Amino acid sequence: MNNNYDLIARIYDPLSRLVFRKSQLKAQTDQLKYVSAGNNLLIAGGGTGWILEELSKLHPVGLKITYLEISAEMIRMARKRNTGENEVIYVHTGAADFKANCKFDVILTGFLFDNFQAAEAIHVFRHFDKMITPEGYWLFTDFQSDISKQKWWQKLLLKTMYIFFNLVSGVKAKKVPDLFDSFQDAGYQIVNSEIYYKGFIQAVSFQKIRKS
Repeated sequence: MNNNYDLIARIYDPLSRLVFRKSQLKAQTDQLKYVSAGNNLLIAGGGTGWILEELSKLHPVGLKITYLEISAEMIRMARKRNTGENEVIYVHTGAADFKANCKFDVILTGFLFDNFQAAEAIHVFRHFDKMITPEGYWLFTDFQSDISKQKWWQKLLLKTMYIFFNLVSGVKAKKVPDLFDSFQDAGYQIVNSEIYYKGFIQAVSFQKIRKS
């Protein structure tokens, strides 16, 4: 199964901290200010579930969270996290195959789309876009997609990462897809944008604009 991190689930977080220190964590937690009490959330590609504990610190009760993850081992680890009294539904499937029977106030995609080639990334984006409420927030975090803004060492690191994850997890992508035009065309506006790790990581908070 492509993009499946079962083999490295146990070492994924330590490996991330070794390379990026706390940059990946901070990029995602800084966005959680857009989550409000009582929200219905979709977390897509949540990994080992550390983000659930961060959410529970801000909102120990009242959130309804759908936790979507293709790795069974990642879900197993996520189930052990402290989620407070929030309701968490764990869904073991790929992003493109996920079906929802509700709309989400907030969608979180932390380092999800770098796993996809451009056409598949756009497909998943459009798939999720149908699930967000009017004026909902999409909290998007990933590596810098603009090649012109990548420093030489960032290009080298990204290439090395793609080779590694292709070998261990079947990731077929070779570059980070640029979805900013897709967000704009779908009626989102940027409400906050930050960069981390010397510009290598971008965290952008989008809000869906209600059609008049």
